[in-house]
Amino acid sequence: MGYQSRAAVLREYGGEVSIETIEVDEPADNEVLVRTAACGVCHSDLHFKQGAMPHFPVPTVMGHEAAGVVEKVGKAVRGIEAGDHVVVCNTIYCGTCQQCLVGRPHLCLDRMGPAARRPKGAPPRLKGEGGKLIPFTDLGGFSELMLLPERAVVKIDKDIPLDRAALIGCAVLTGVGAALNTAQIKPGGRVAVFGCGGIGASIIQGARIAGAREIFAVDIMESKLEQAKSFGATDVIDSSKADPVATIREKCGGVDYAFDAVGNTHLLCQCFSSLGPRGTAVLVGAIPAGQKVEIEARGFLGEKSITGSLMGSNRFKLDVPFYLDLYRQGRLDLDSMISARRPLDQLNEAFKDMEGGAALRTVITF
Repeated sequence: MGYQSRAAVLREYGGEVSIETIEVDEPADNEVLVRTAACGVCHSDLHFKQGAMPHFPVPTVMGHEAAGVVEKVGKAVRGIEAGDHVVVCNTIYCGTCQQCLVGRPHLCLDRMGPAARRPKGAPPRLKGEGGKLIPFTDLGGFSELMLLPERAVVKIDKDIPLDRAALIGCAVLTGVGAALNTAQIKPGGRVAVFGCGGIGASIIQGARIAGAREIFAVDIMESKLEQAKSFGATDVIDSSKADPVATIREKCGGVDYAFDAVGNTHLLCQCFSSLGPRGTAVLVGAIPAGQKVEIEARGFLGEKSITGSLMGSNRFKLDVPFYLDLYRQGRLDLDSMISARRPLDQLNEAFKDMEGGAALRTVITF
């Protein structure tokens, strides 16, 4: 017996998202059925919709930055039960591979693990018109119901509003984690953040929490630069009017940490150029598949480095409750990150807002 759910389905790259009624299967032994309360609209969703992430197939139930309430759990699930509030995360982990065992579950080598693997020829878990549907990043958050591996959810306290909690699942986990976990910003460090959308705003907050001395926010939209100040930026640079690298180097000689929050080859080069000796450039945004970055080799003689950051190097079962404690304490501002709330039927409009640069974070509410 399955469940009916309204969901946002993408059937071809570059096309519009359609709202369809789909069928969701019963949870298997190690699965959790979650009724979605809210799901943020992320740039990764837009990149996928535009065809920049072809390694994820279509037709797909979109969305991944979600929170909700557990409806039902499989018989092998422990520690989660119906009625629990949860945040979902796409860094699903097996718990037994080398990366998991050394404390890097976000780099898991066997993402779903044996318990969650389906035999060949097994019936699809999500079905729509025409047959099988695939949940984006194994989550499918733009749906009234999500059928998830047990290791894709973390239980949270019920006093946290679920539309704010949803942001923790991607933007905040990625941005704050890039600052605290990947870069490990030291107190007194100088930081530059290129791109001040939802992830950039989270990096700025992470840098502030870490005790950064100066935080340069770089963007082409005045509204986002103004918001960046409220999140902790000490200096803002409109890169449509001034060269951000020259401005940063004139002000402090170069930063210790620079973050590309967008996923753009030009911005990543600017990040590297803005570094002082022994500085680190961190690629946080998702650069579309196939693109290459060219950097003059001489720049590395200053012992500078470039690193990637996958989902903020998270251990989300630990990080999500930690970040929510920071929210309760008033040290992490989730309320101001939500620029709009829209119903599922307006998801295409939310994507247009994002493409126009108007949205900091739109949340689809159910």
